[in-house]
Amino acid sequence: MSEAVETARLMDAVYRHQRHFYDLTRKYYLLGRDHLIDELQPPDGGAVLELGCGTGRNLIQAARRYPDARFLGLDISREMLATAQKNIDKACLSGRITLIEGDAANPSATEGLDVPVFDRVFYSYTLSMIPIWREALAAGAARLKDGGRIHVVDFGQQQGLPGWFRKLLFRWLASFHVSPRAELAAELEHLAKQTGMKLTFRPLYRGYAEYAVLSSSPALETQESRP
Repeated sequence: MSEAVETARLMDAVYRHQRHFYDLTRKYYLLGRDHLIDELQPPDGGAVLELGCGTGRNLIQAARRYPDARFLGLDISREMLATAQKNIDKACLSGRITLIEGDAANPSATEGLDVPVFDRVFYSYTLSMIPIWREALAAGAARLKDGGRIHVVDFGQQQGLPGWFRKLLFRWLASFHVSPRAELAAELEHLAKQTGMKLTFRPLYRGYAEYAVLSSSPALETQESRP
């Protein structure tokens, strides 16, 4: 069995029942998601990709905030995608939000669509759930348009919070197969060097969460000299 198939089965098993009340509970501890949406600011007519879209909550919020952009969400869990589609239909946004089943670590997962590259790619509390999260970051960079940006928000290492809180939180997250990535900043720095992108990285809420933006420079256009 491939790792992607195994991950899909695990995520379906974990969220088969939780997806029905996921958004009601996660709003209290998935902090920084709305901050990420505020900073997306895609260009008019731009395309935005969320890798690991879950119930579609972020896509719906972003589509309402940016009515001139198009959104696509990818997730490996069919259970989550079923809930996301219901939420998107209820919000009357099915014309602007497209869902696709696939592995976030597979750069070809979005092939066949009419959007070859994206102005914005974002991960919201996704990398802490993907076993091959480094590959998922690299895949997002491969889908990014020149001049585009990657936005990331996820659990931090709780460095500004009491030690007992960190132990309890990490133990509880582990029960959902969530592993905050202590190497996230280093991996983003590595990716920035590889791709020539500019990285901004900062902790939020005393280290409870971490927020990062990778910015790609527009490709320089060469002009023929005139006689």
